[in-house]
This record gives sequence, C-alpha cells and structure tokens, in this order.
Amino acid sequence: MALCLNQVFNKDKTFRPRKRFEPGTQRFELYKKAQASLKSGLDLKTVVQLPPGENINDWIAVHVVDFFNRINLIYGTMSEFCTEKSCPIMSGGFKYEYRWQDDNKFKRPTKLSAPLYMNMLMEWIETLINNEDIFPTRMGVPFPKNFQQVCHKILTRLFRVFVHVYIHHFDGIISVGAEAHVNTCYKHFYYFITEFSLIDHRELEPLVREGMGNSLHID
Repeated sequence: MALCLNQVFNKDKTFRPRKRFEPGTQRFELYKKAQASLKSGLDLKTVVQLPPGENINDWIAVHVVDFFNRINLIYGTMSEFCTEKSCPIMSGGFKYEYRWQDDNKFKRPTKLSAPLYMNMLMEWIETLINNEDIFPTRMGVPFPKNFQQVCHKILTRLFRVFVHVYIHHFDGIISVGAEAHVNTCYKHFYYFITEFSLIDHRELEPLVREGMGNSLHID
C-alpha cells in the first residue's frame, strides 16, 4: 500500500516531513508486521485487528504515525487543487464546517481556509507524535494515561482531511489517477478507527450524506 501510494503521489509534495520508526525498535517491528499484512492481500478488517500478545497502545501509535504519513502525502499532492480561493473555509460539504482550535495560537474555535487548517493540523500532529511524553519511543517508558484520548483527537481531525478531499477535490483525485489508492487508504483508516472506537459516529456523517460510504463499499 505504501509503495503504491509513493508510485502515484509526488513525494516532493509531501505536506510535512515523514515521521519514521527507528530500526531495531519494537515499534519498527510492529510497523513491518502491519505493512506485511497489508501487502499480503488480507481483508482490511482483519489487518487492523490487534495481533495476539501485542500492546494496544503500541499498535495504535504505529498506525497513527503511518496514517499521518499517508494522509500527509495524499493532501500534499491534492494541495494544488485546494487553495485559499477554491476553499476559503475548511468544510465537508455545505452543511459541515471545521474550525481550528489548538489551545496555543487559536484558543477558541476559529474559522480558517482549508489550506491553513491543513497546515495547522499537520504541524499540530507532528508536534504531538515527536513528543516523547506522549509517543514514547524508549523501551520501558509507559504511554500517558490519556494516550488513546489524544489519538482519538488526532484521528478525528485526520478523518476530516478525507472528508474535505473526497467532497471538494474528488475530480483532482481522479485526474492524478489516485482514486483506487485513496479509496484503499480510506478503507484501511475507517476499519482501524471503528475497530478501536477512535472516532465519534457523528464525524462520519458528511461522507454518509454524500453517499461516499456506499461508493467506497464500506460495510
């Protein structure tokens, strides 16, 4: 899957630098296991399930970083279609508007253009996944008690990238020949977040309203 995405998308347009796993670490081995399962042709519902004997937080951490890298790559390529002029508001169709809040620069939900929202989002996620107190990489260092809550928020916001790209830039996806690859990435993401209840059901509504659930054959 990662190989296919790299073949389709322009790596020079990656929105943020890729986060990599250190070879020799348990996280790296889990990442290789997840990638091997993807390439084996197994059903995606099976691929996302926690392997026997593995720690759930390690499994979630590996996927959060991997999804960040992939969605980062997808949006980086789509960004030529997503401009201040074409997308002055970060939205998912006419009914859904996403406002940005990070308790730092934007302490209250703030209306932003889609490109600025995406930039703030990727920067915010990058800061979190590079924070050793939240995503520890050293052996024996425990995850914080609120780790899954943090991941829930990260994945919810990453899901909004799919919503925006599918609803507002689907023609762009088709024009670069990426429809099948984006669909597979979305399905993998969807099955993962639903397997571990890492998103609120109401966040799924924009794509359901647009009929994307049926067109993607999500069941």
